[in-house]
Amino acid sequence: MSLQEFFLEHIHTEIRQQMDGVLALADQLSRQRLTADAQACVAGVAEVAVSVRRLLDASRELRAATTGPTAHTPAPVRLRELMDTIQDRWQGRADQAEVTLLVSYDGDPNACVMVDRTRMLQVFDGYIGEAVAGARRGAVEVSLRASASADGIHIKGSVRGGHDLAWRTEDLESRVREVEARFGLECAVGVQLAGRILSELSGSPAGESNTGAGETLAFELLLPEAVEAEVEDAEGPARSAHILVVDDNATNRMVAQALVEMFDCTSECAMDGAEAVEAARSGRFDLILMDIKMPRMDGVTAAREIRGFAGALGAVPIIALTANADPEDAVGYMAAGMNGVVEKPMKPEQLLGALQQALSDPQAAVAA
Repeated sequence: MSLQEFFLEHIHTEIRQQMDGVLALADQLSRQRLTADAQACVAGVAEVAVSVRRLLDASRELRAATTGPTAHTPAPVRLRELMDTIQDRWQGRADQAEVTLLVSYDGDPNACVMVDRTRMLQVFDGYIGEAVAGARRGAVEVSLRASASADGIHIKGSVRGGHDLAWRTEDLESRVREVEARFGLECAVGVQLAGRILSELSGSPAGESNTGAGETLAFELLLPEAVEAEVEDAEGPARSAHILVVDDNATNRMVAQALVEMFDCTSECAMDGAEAVEAARSGRFDLILMDIKMPRMDGVTAAREIRGFAGALGAVPIIALTANADPEDAVGYMAAGMNGVVEKPMKPEQLLGALQQALSDPQAAVAA
């Protein structure tokens, strides 16, 4: 990694962490007794922070895609649930744009495919983002049709908008430039990322004229069928837990606590490793989320201290929270007795997975 790339990566991480903090603060404010005007201002701040975070994430993915193939991690995905996620993901933004969003699924309700769920959502994001931006108080229809064959499951996704879309040209660069000029940078980045992902999946994008105004964006993919038993239940952690959040940054603590509450867990805070060690002596925590770089005592030293406790006190699961999640760094954290690593800025699905694994079998996790 060049020095320029190093600084760009760290700038991206820092800005995203600040946006996560803004969102956590906005969430706390929204729970207070505020006037209607104040609530509207808080909602506006949150929407701006979400928009900046989306743009940062998409630009990071796009930058990675320009230097090589996009990383794909296929896993079992239920198509019906994928469309439910899209409905939840886009309903709020559609409402703000005064657009009627209609999402439908046509196929076996239990149809399950092997695909990278995040990449599929990014493809739909690129299509829906353009359609919502240009709908102007109209309607956007999002649909997915699935049919089984001997080779796998054939899917056709489509997004119908009430305006002339920029996807009619075959050249991706030309489409992106037109979208950026008409609908802005965030939308253009989404379109370019969707196009690259479809190309890597050997997908077939197409534009179809509607009977009335506007056009329909469509794509087709042939995906391998997944065995239903392989699909993991990701409803929440294995059990409710009381969690110690350790971080010297107040905003980071608030972000972590907000995510923990999202999974119906309770939490307390410590501001450095020394405080974490003293808190862990009480034995009242089911799990510890431990920052690495802190004053007085860092996270690695604190983890080693806790692992020195006798009995159950020394076996409490500890998950590292760090922006330095390279494999060689992770090896050091695990050697100190930690059970897993969650990269900052934290993503809910990554934290959820770490909580599920650590809480399901703490003794096995510590031995690892």
